[in-house]
Amino acid sequence: MSYIKLRDVSFMYPNGVLAVENINLEIEKGENVAIIGQNGAGKTTTVKMLNGLLKPTKGVVMIGDMDTREYTTAQMSRVVGYVFQNPDDQIFHPSVIDEVEFGPRILKFDEKKKNELVDYALEITGLKQHKNENPYDLPHSVRKFVTIASIIAMDSQVMVFDEPTAGQDLVGIQRLSDILKAMHEQGKTLITITHDMEFVAENFDRVVVMANKKILAAGTAKEIFWNSDVLDAAMLKPPHISRVCRDLGLGSNIIRIEEAIDAIMAKI
Repeated sequence: MSYIKLRDVSFMYPNGVLAVENINLEIEKGENVAIIGQNGAGKTTTVKMLNGLLKPTKGVVMIGDMDTREYTTAQMSRVVGYVFQNPDDQIFHPSVIDEVEFGPRILKFDEKKKNELVDYALEITGLKQHKNENPYDLPHSVRKFVTIASIIAMDSQVMVFDEPTAGQDLVGIQRLSDILKAMHEQGKTLITITHDMEFVAENFDRVVVMANKKILAAGTAKEIFWNSDVLDAAMLKPPHISRVCRDLGLGSNIIRIEEAIDAIMAKI
């Protein structure tokens, strides 16, 4: 049985704007899933319903045996950690260490567990050297890792990342990849919204495509990136390497640099 289930879910904002319409989605425990689509497709609204920030106007959102309509956002956040697209919407403490310690303290972890989680979160996000600094003295890209560390320190079973690659350089993107890999190896269920198709190709088991408030398709990265009908409908493009290899006639289903190198060597 799937761990996360959205059944005929719609959401309408109080101003009458319909953001999500009759979507159905199932995610297994421990899956690493990317949700892609243009702005306005309904991605952020969908993931905000996973931890109760928004309640479905219609339909049911289940996390395990928890119906999100029956729990507060505070209760759901113990299970589903959410990293906002804009870290400034999430940070409210005067130092990095205070921000990262807040979640495990509220969850009343014992001191040993709290310290271990906080140390690990600071280490994996590269923030140890900044732990005593004010987050707002750090660049925006680094503040994103402050919010990620805060969620890691809460040890949530589900982690949602909204546009974590935005504004990151290559070092930051590699760190994000390492974090996803580490969390996946720990059995966490990961859901990431991103516009970075190269990042999607390199890091995710399954890809969900949204457009016009609906889910258009779900499948492996190769299935999605070589489905021109779905990409056209969602106004998306495959990774650059896929387009180059297609134009060079190097074969189908190439989405990663390593695969392109293998195809080139085979031609030689």
